[in-house]
Formats: sequence, structure tokens, C-alpha cells
Amino acid sequence: MSDDDLIILIDHIGRSIRLTRERRAHILEHPEMTGQLERLRETLAQPEVVIATTADASVHVYHRHYAETPVTSKFLLVAVKWMNTDAFVLTAFFSSRQKKGTVVWQA
Repeated sequence: MSDDDLIILIDHIGRSIRLTRERRAHILEHPEMTGQLERLRETLAQPEVVIATTADASVHVYHRHYAETPVTSKFLLVAVKWMNTDAFVLTAFFSSRQKKGTVVWQA
């Protein structure tokens, strides 16, 4: 695996989260996510709230609101799958509302 295949991101409490090339390609299927890697990093490092989803408590969605995005004022949501000693980004997208679930961390 080359360095381009994997990016390691760090969340707000210092945990490593993998972002694979395949997941980056999935995220970029949303055209408005082009050029948003730094915001994705920022959302993980400085979220406003982290919510465990109702469908799968091991999926935590990191939220950060941005007044200006390619699609107006929106939350950036970054979904992370947590396993015993591993975590990876599932997806990331802009949304007008927060995800439903259990708050696991709040700023």
C-alpha cells in the first residue's frame, strides 16, 4: 500500500482514524466534497458534537457547522466505524441537520 492509499486522521481525543483511498473515492461521489479534506480533518479534531447512530452504536458521526460551504450553511458530518483497536471513516457529507442518535461527546 502506498502512502496515497491511506491517510491517518486524529480525532479530538487523539485517536487515529484511517481514511482509505476507496473511502475517499466514495466521499468524492458527492461533488460538493471535492477539496474538503482539511474540513474533514478539522471536523474530526474539533467536532461540536459526536453522536452514536441508532442503527449501529459503533458508528460515531462527528459534526461541525460551517457557515459557508459549496452548498450553503451546513453541518459537515463524518461517520467513523469504531472497532476494538481500529477505526475508519465510512463517509462524509454536508447536511442541513444533525444525525439522530446518542450524544457521546459534546463541546
